[in-house]
Amino acid sequence: MTRFLPVTIKFVDGGTMVVSSITDAKKALGGRWKNKEAIAYGAAVRLVDDALSGICRPAVAFATFKEAAKEQGLLKPETRSSALVMLDELWSRGGG
Repeated sequence: MTRFLPVTIKFVDGGTMVVSSITDAKKALGGRWKNKEAIAYGAAVRLVDDALSGICRPAVAFATFKEAAKEQGLLKPETRSSALVMLDELWSRGGG
């Protein structure tokens, strides 16, 4: 299944999971969320299932999943690697 840049989800029970594919997102949606009745959560469940069935683009489903996690405060902030920081610095100096 399509891979995406990984995001880390911190569930209500304190557990964490790195999610980088639609299959991972499906597993994460089964974890402990703050509100499984939320509209964004329901949309994420539907679109992830649709992506797994081949009737929705995986990128759309993954973006919806990330938004639902963000809305519930489960999406851990992304940290940039030191290599990415160096590349950004070079680029800003006109080296890219």
